[in-house]
Amino acid sequence: MDVEIIWYGQTCFRMSGRNSISIVNDPYCPDADPPLPALEADIVTVSHRQGSCDHLAAIQRPFRLLDGPGEYEISGVFITGVSTFADGDRGLVGGLNTVFAFDFEGTTVCHLGRLGHVPTQAQVKNLGPVNVLLVPVGGGGSLTSTEASEVIGLFEPDVVVPMRYRIPRVDEELDSVGHFLKEMGMENVDTQEALTVSESSTLEETKIVLLQPAGNRR
Repeated sequence: MDVEIIWYGQTCFRMSGRNSISIVNDPYCPDADPPLPALEADIVTVSHRQGSCDHLAAIQRPFRLLDGPGEYEISGVFITGVSTFADGDRGLVGGLNTVFAFDFEGTTVCHLGRLGHVPTQAQVKNLGPVNVLLVPVGGGGSLTSTEASEVIGLFEPDVVVPMRYRIPRVDEELDSVGHFLKEMGMENVDTQEALTVSESSTLEETKIVLLQPAGNRR
């Protein structure tokens, strides 16, 4: 199944699949920068309840909310949530985080949320094979660029989309995506407005895709 992925900033994405099924991850306050537009969704996932990623009022109802671990099948999408931590100290600082994997009929997108540590082999195995990995790379309690590189090595996805790094108009102490690209041995990566993936687009080597936050577009 073809899946379109749009990034709005921070850890907020919108995934759209066949039959108009849409999923919004980690909606943040619409008054923040970049501004979050009014969104509709069939499913909303919240990875972390102590951060700016659970502003459900930003999404038009009705929708199905998933905010914890478990296995779900909704409108033909198989979803697996695995409990992790939002820091490197077993949740003592940042609390819990849920990693979600979305299987769109053979195309699997994994959203790591505010993950703050390298997951165990068992956690990675529970999430299954991943085509697209949405991974925080800017530190600030979540994965650093070095940790993100290690996590990517565990999942071995076809495509990596960095998130939660320093961008204009966001008042957070995060590293730039350049630190991550350097860690991955890359320099110039084109930025695009959206990513469309399908089961047939499997790659031999992991590709990094930078998305432009929708709220920052001019």
